[in-house]
Amino acid sequence: MAANDRAAAPGKSGGSAGSDGLMRASLSAVAPGTSLRDGLERVLRGNTGGLIVLGSDKTVETLCSGGFVLDVEFTATRLRELCKLDGGIVLSSDLSKILRAGVQLVPDPTIPTEETGTRHRTADRVSKQVGFPVVSVSQSMRLIALYVDGHRRVLEDSAAILSRANQALATLERYKLRLDEVAGTLSALEIEDLVTVRDVSAVAQRLEMVRRIATEIAEYVVELGTDGRLLALQLDELIAGVEPERELVVRDYVPEPTAKRSRTVDEALHELNVLTHAELLELSTVARALGYTGSPETLDSAVSPRGFRLLAKVPRLPGAIIDRLVEHFGGLQKLLAASVDDLQTVDGVGEARARSVREGLSRLAESSILERYV
Repeated sequence: MAANDRAAAPGKSGGSAGSDGLMRASLSAVAPGTSLRDGLERVLRGNTGGLIVLGSDKTVETLCSGGFVLDVEFTATRLRELCKLDGGIVLSSDLSKILRAGVQLVPDPTIPTEETGTRHRTADRVSKQVGFPVVSVSQSMRLIALYVDGHRRVLEDSAAILSRANQALATLERYKLRLDEVAGTLSALEIEDLVTVRDVSAVAQRLEMVRRIATEIAEYVVELGTDGRLLALQLDELIAGVEPERELVVRDYVPEPTAKRSRTVDEALHELNVLTHAELLELSTVARALGYTGSPETLDSAVSPRGFRLLAKVPRLPGAIIDRLVEHFGGLQKLLAASVDDLQTVDGVGEARARSVREGLSRLAESSILERYV
């Protein structure tokens, strides 16, 4: 098996986050361009069906009855021929070897399953019991199903996945354009010190929407394998800088802790992450996720940025220096008003860097105002 196939070999699940990771790793292992997917397609075209366990340990061995112990190198043609036998196949955990063939898999019959066919019921129960992904190739329905930790995913043709992915990509482009508009408006308002909670919430909302659409497209990229290379390049170009921008906006505007409320940057990012789609559409809910009350009065109240976001746009300015500048001056307006001499009082900021910061902020202020009013 190719080296990239072994690198994408799935493991066992461990909790909800582990289950998601296992599904991605499993989809990668059976994506177009891999030897395993080639073998599964051969089985499907041969109209024989198959049941393949993607991993082995002592628990898997206890479920195996009869069959043959092989321990041979995996190839697509061997998988095709061995699936002609009336039984399941067990691969090594790195998918590099076929360990058993023609075995009867006997999972715990008390494990609940909603599947109906014998092969699919077995695949579902085995995946739940052993924690390894299981692939079922249906002879009658002519489909390949992947079972991972209680979840079933039918492997589709690349053309169908690409069609949905391109639709999602077009949506992402539109949302990214809107994000650029509201982010530019926020920059101009920051320079003029006219920012409200509503403005911040609008940018945080768009950043989260773009991130979620990008996550969906990333799943398509994994599922497409080698057929998704161009899609991956387009996605990387569109979302470059979105994740850092999301964190910088939160760092700039998360409210200072008080006796009644206290929210860290990580907590605010998590709250945004867990908002439902309906909740994300409401600016008041987004404001609450950031740490504000979310009332109509609060949405229109003025807030001032700390300066992380604009300082990050100054070329060749290390993150540690940005943190010191914000800590020293306490807000963007004081940073904008600071002279070169004032900036040099910050540890690690010499004359050259002070001039760079001063000129960088001046250029950003000028360009932001021009974009807003010209």
